[in-house]
Amino acid sequence: MAALLLVDATEELQPLANAFEKAGFELRACSNAEAAQSLLDGDLFGGLVVNLIEAIDGSTLSELLDTPAGQRPAAIGVIRRDQVEELDPALPLDDFITVPTLPEEALLRVRRAIRRRAGDEDPNLLKRGDLTIDHSSYKVYVANRPVELTYKEYELLRFLALNEGKVCTREMLLNRVWGYDFYGGARTVDVHIRRLRSKIEDRYHTLIETVRNVGYRFRAS
Repeated sequence: MAALLLVDATEELQPLANAFEKAGFELRACSNAEAAQSLLDGDLFGGLVVNLIEAIDGSTLSELLDTPAGQRPAAIGVIRRDQVEELDPALPLDDFITVPTLPEEALLRVRRAIRRRAGDEDPNLLKRGDLTIDHSSYKVYVANRPVELTYKEYELLRFLALNEGKVCTREMLLNRVWGYDFYGGARTVDVHIRRLRSKIEDRYHTLIETVRNVGYRFRAS
């Protein structure tokens, strides 16, 4: 697992730090850019998570990343949601995280940024075993076989794949895929899961597990 350097590790970023450590990242933290530069000079990091809420400005971030592009770690900025419109697009960031956020989303962004920086991943592709989801074209492939899905089936599969290994309750799926204003019952989820399975699963691929009385879990086997 790649090491992460958390720059300007304020209390506000502690939930992120906890999530990174729980996910297995080796985490180092420092309180300012000077300390970060010293650590970057002596150790190899896969990712640099920088607090841009107050302490680190654009020029400081550029100085921290003043190394050949192929040698520098992935840079992920952390901002508040109300700062999104103020974020300078010229900053040398691979991605950014808005706080507060779900730990799963923060981990996904960090992992993808590290893999893209290493040249291992097309940012438009989500790969889970033999399953490939192309975000740019809304196409899905299982073992290179194209699969035709409805929009809701696509969104349902995408959400499950993004949360691989995690049990997703029917209520969670209703909220995140259909929306909080959707009044359909849990049977709506079950019907879509059944249709989805009929399209993506076969004798060689079992991708969606049923967790009895709870919900569903995606596993790329």
